[in-house]
This record gives sequence, structure tokens and C-alpha cells, in this order.
Amino acid sequence: MKILLIRFSALGDVAMMAPVLRDYALKHPDYDLTVLSKPFHAPLFDDIAPNVHFLGRDPKRDYNGIRGLYRLYRELHQMHFDMVIDMHDVLRTKILRKFFRVHGYPVRHIDKHRSLRRKITAREGKKQLQRLPTSFENYLEALGASSDELRVKSERIKSPLVEGENSKLKTQNSKLSIGIAPFAAHQGKIYPVERMEKVIEMLIEKSPECRIILFGGGGKEREQMTAWAEKYSNVELASTLSEELRVKSEKCPADKKQSNSNSNSSLFTLHSSLYYELQLMKDLDVMLSMDSANMHLASLMGTRVVSIWGATHPWAGFLGWGQSEDDCVQRHDLKCRPCSIYGNKPCLRGDMECMNIEPSKVVEQLLK
Repeated sequence: MKILLIRFSALGDVAMMAPVLRDYALKHPDYDLTVLSKPFHAPLFDDIAPNVHFLGRDPKRDYNGIRGLYRLYRELHQMHFDMVIDMHDVLRTKILRKFFRVHGYPVRHIDKHRSLRRKITAREGKKQLQRLPTSFENYLEALGASSDELRVKSERIKSPLVEGENSKLKTQNSKLSIGIAPFAAHQGKIYPVERMEKVIEMLIEKSPECRIILFGGGGKEREQMTAWAEKYSNVELASTLSEELRVKSEKCPADKKQSNSNSNSSLFTLHSSLYYELQLMKDLDVMLSMDSANMHLASLMGTRVVSIWGATHPWAGFLGWGQSEDDCVQRHDLKCRPCSIYGNKPCLRGDMECMNIEPSKVVEQLLK
């Protein structure tokens, strides 16, 4: 059976599909699975299973509006899929799957349990906090599988992305290697900058030889991370290191491998910044992250993640693959949490008390 799975969305949401799809694909080797997503996401699915392929398309840029989506449907129709599964369930993908259904394709879609999410984030009459189905379980349900059938709760993905000559950070340097992803897409998920700097200072004080690598950020966020890298000799930028790895790889043709991507050459996957940042994450001893994409990327690489949660909550279903709730640093004493699923709503109290977490608590968890 030839199946198309549609998920554009943000990087973290797409990353959460990878371990589920890997297990599902290996259990069903007779199924041919194609992931339709933004081209930048290609490295997440590179070689995770021999019957998983990637198709890079950007609907906002190249297929805007109903006419654009219909044009995208016509392109996909030529590939003769037997089934379509909408793993996103937003207006754009609802329209796209409507085209498929009208033309006789069997179509499924993910259940995001939006009513349950509204209950646990209600401003008034908030229901008792309950653990919602995880995104991994939602993906499995859309595939027609179950968490008992696959290994979504017990085993991290071991990605072949990072195997090879470029993955040598830990062997070359036995110092404690700590990744920090200090930012997120929404303010409700960002630990205060001054407190994060205190975390960096305390880590260096407790482990003077440690190596700290900063991930993510753009614009002012990149400026802040650059300032930390200039101020502390232990601190480096992942963007700089990944570029060094890319340049090195271009000089070593023997390191290149073929990608299973339908729409991108091996050069696209090999030379993308995401590809090399994943390699850096694999060689970390631990990652400190917000409730953000970098938590999920590090999780895919089998790296332990200590995560900080403010307006959001791990029970909403977005804890990283294979991660422990014991590594979630959060305020359990605030009844207003969570006030948002994605951290994109204004603070109910107006003071972001949920992020009033002592840096010493974060450092203690990191060094356990």
C-alpha cells in the first residue's frame, strides 16, 4: 500500500512524527510511506526506514490559496497513492484532503483532542489537570496503530543521520558537553534571559572545563547568544560549529551518502544546517531546552533533555520522545498552569510567575 502522510507545521511537531513513523514503517515493510512537509524538514526522515520517503513542498510559498492547493493536489494525484492521512488537521490540509476525498481516495486525519485541550487551559472553571494523549499517540491513532503495538513509550529512535566520520565531538573531547536552547517561538515558553545567563555562570563554576553549545535563535535572540559566547570562553554557537562541519564535509566526498528523499538530492540533506545541528546534539551529554523544537530534535538523537515548562505543561502531550518527566523543571504550585497549549496566549496573572524558577534548580537537574 502506498500512503501519503501530510504534516507541514512547525519543526517540533514534524519531528515528533519521525520515531512513530520509523516503528510503524519497520513493522509494515510492505507499506510505502511518503511524508509531505516543508523541504527544510527532510533530514528528520532521512534513512529512518527503507520504506519511508520524503516529499518537500511549501504550500505558503508555492501553493497559496485554494487554487494553489488544488495544483498541489494534481501533482500528488499523479503519484497514485492508495491512502492519504492528514497528520496536521488545519484549514490548509483540510482543503487538500477534501480534494482527495472527492476524487475517491480513502482519507484519515489526526485527532488533536482540541476539546480536552480547551478544558485544561480554560481561564475560568478550569478542570482538574489531566494527562492528555501525547502527539505520538495521536499520530499512531491516525495510522491505525496503538502504543501497545509500537514502542512509543519506551525506546528512543537511533537515527543513522549522525553515524560516520563527522560525529566525533565526544571522542575528541571528554569534557562535559551541554547544549542549551534558550528560546522558543512564544514568550510563554521562554525562561528569562537573566536567569538563563545565571544558569550558564553556575554551570561553568561547578564544571570549569565544561563545553556549552547554544542552539536556535534568530535576530535579537542570536545577538544574545553571540554576546554570551563572547563573554564566556566555555560557550560556543551551534550555528558556527555546524557550518564548520558542513565545510569539512564538502572537503571529504567519501563521507557523503545518498538520501532517500523523493524531492531533494543528497546534497540538500547533507548540506542543510539542520542536518549538522542534529549531529551536534547527538554528541551532547545533556540538552537544556524550553518546550520547543530543540527538545524534540535532541530527543530524536537519543540525548537526555532537561526541559523548562512555564505557561505550557508536559501533560498536554508534547514531552520529547523517550524523555522523563523527572527532567521537566516546572512550578507545580500554580493552579493557573497550563494557561496555553502552545505558550502563545497572554499570562493570566500578568507576571509570568510560572517562570520564576531558581537557576540553581535547573543546574541541579542538569548535573544529576
